[in-house]
Amino acid sequence: MRFDAAVLRSYESRFAVEEVMLNGGPADGEILVRIAGCGMCRTDLAVRRSAGRSPLPAVLGHEGAGVVVETGGPDTGLSVGDHVVLSFDSCGRCRNCMGAAPAYCDSFASLNLFGGREENAARFTDAAGCELAPRWFGQSSFAEYAMVPARNAVRVDPTLPIELLGPLGCGFLTGAGAVFNSFAAGPGDSIAVFGAGAVGLAAVMAATAAGAVAVAVDRHPERLALAERLRAIPLHAASDGLPDRIQQLTDGGAQYALDTTGSAQLINNALRALRPTGHLGLVARLHTALPLEPGALDRGRRISHICEGDAVPGLLIPRLIALWQAERFPFDQLIRTYPLADINEAERDCDAGRVVKPVLVPEGRGR
Repeated sequence: MRFDAAVLRSYESRFAVEEVMLNGGPADGEILVRIAGCGMCRTDLAVRRSAGRSPLPAVLGHEGAGVVVETGGPDTGLSVGDHVVLSFDSCGRCRNCMGAAPAYCDSFASLNLFGGREENAARFTDAAGCELAPRWFGQSSFAEYAMVPARNAVRVDPTLPIELLGPLGCGFLTGAGAVFNSFAAGPGDSIAVFGAGAVGLAAVMAATAAGAVAVAVDRHPERLALAERLRAIPLHAASDGLPDRIQQLTDGGAQYALDTTGSAQLINNALRALRPTGHLGLVARLHTALPLEPGALDRGRRISHICEGDAVPGLLIPRLIALWQAERFPFDQLIRTYPLADINEAERDCDAGRVVKPVLVPEGRGR
């Protein structure tokens, strides 16, 4: 079948919406999904800085949602017409997958970032027949259609606005999962969130839904204003004595902190803002060594990396939808939709901070 997709051909070029070809239908365990909307994530844009590790040309996109149009084999657990949110790929066989920790799958990097599944990889080509990279995060959903392992897909209520639900599969899942799963935060806890982008604001919404106090740190006033509307205490990242300010606001220090920035200075500030035995989680990929200031990591404080919010997507995505329906996780307030044809405008707006979460809608249905 032929359909339109946004192709990234080099690390320096813009996306180009062009016709691509998928040769063959779903194999065993796969589903073909008509994409209704796909969120743009910082991980998609970071491919440009991957130093050649992510193969190109490729169709990126890993926050897709849509409708199943074809299934392969008897064991997908899904049917034609099902509405699904797509999440990250995992093997389902290694110790971590079997232990309900698919984000730490032994094959996570190869399946999602650096090549995808080897099975049927060459069937995805451009209109000239030239091979495109295997599926990005098992999806490659900057496109009208995506061939996806059924393991990636979570069935949702068909009455929901499916075009808006894709970011629940990664960005919002990561921030909320850090609060609910990694920290297990609850009433009386306090969480300092560094970086009020999509992941950070999802953590803010989850913190308030859990009954915890949230402090949001960012350098953009408009992001801080949005965090405040979501019931967080806003603090500018350049505030004097930032750790002391957070300790004052959280009655002696935050129990938890989440850094989404990868900034060494802010990571050290986050550690200093913690109370004794506090936990700092990092979700941003570090590109340089992380120097820790003397005294930052003491008194039982600890630091860990959090991948995909420690989530099992099939459990957390329905939980987030239920919170949204109860008006306790208003993720739709962070979204702006764009036609797939305007993907480069969406990237520019994302880079400039003019939008928190762009969602690309095929067939010119954006607004």
